[in-house]
Amino acid sequence: MDAKAIEELRKRLRGFLVEFVDCFGRREPAGHLRTYIQGQLSDLPRKSIEPMALHFGTPPRTLQQFLSLAHWDEDRMRQRLQERVANGHSEADAVGIIDETSYLKKGRHTPGVKRQHCGAVGKKDNCAVTVHLAYAAPRGFRALLDGELFLPEDWSEDRERCRQAGIPDEMVYRPKWKIALELVDRAVANGVQLPWLTFDEGYGRIPEFHQELDRRGRLYVAEVPSNFYGWCKRPEPLHKDH
Repeated sequence: MDAKAIEELRKRLRGFLVEFVDCFGRREPAGHLRTYIQGQLSDLPRKSIEPMALHFGTPPRTLQQFLSLAHWDEDRMRQRLQERVANGHSEADAVGIIDETSYLKKGRHTPGVKRQHCGAVGKKDNCAVTVHLAYAAPRGFRALLDGELFLPEDWSEDRERCRQAGIPDEMVYRPKWKIALELVDRAVANGVQLPWLTFDEGYGRIPEFHQELDRRGRLYVAEVPSNFYGWCKRPEPLHKDH
């Protein structure tokens, strides 16, 4: 790839990010978004805020405030992204991938943090967990469509703690598989075609999840535990005479 091709990619990135400018109340945060994205795509050895900000001539505190305090219309941004995928990248054999990500955290003030199963280390640890829906098409297109924080029950029951952590009152505990269903339903409502879904045993072991996907007419390939069982066709109910 030569310098001309790289410059063309820069223009295309700016054009892509312009589509999300109206998701912010002011133009300045949209500019900080471009700085942050360029930093993540750069060859900097460390992708934390300070080296990215300094590399692009932005005061580190400004970029920190953008990530921690800036307000944007998350629903509009998500809808814009999903509509873009639906209109430009639909394929008959595309796959929706349901999975979760865990983040090790040692404090207690990070939203949703508690001692729970942490996939990052393969055991229980203090962490926060988010559920995600990704999109993969046969011709090579990949995109992260959506994500949602998993809020543990003890967090959900302590609304004052939630408010202190910036968690809105309408966000309450839902099992991870129910969050996954919400992500799928949102994407489909925004026009994303999900001919197939796939997920690991953490979701595949839950009968209700299979039932809800079946009720929605969703085709999927899933990992299930070795002791998971079912019927190849619906059995006839038996009625016992009393």
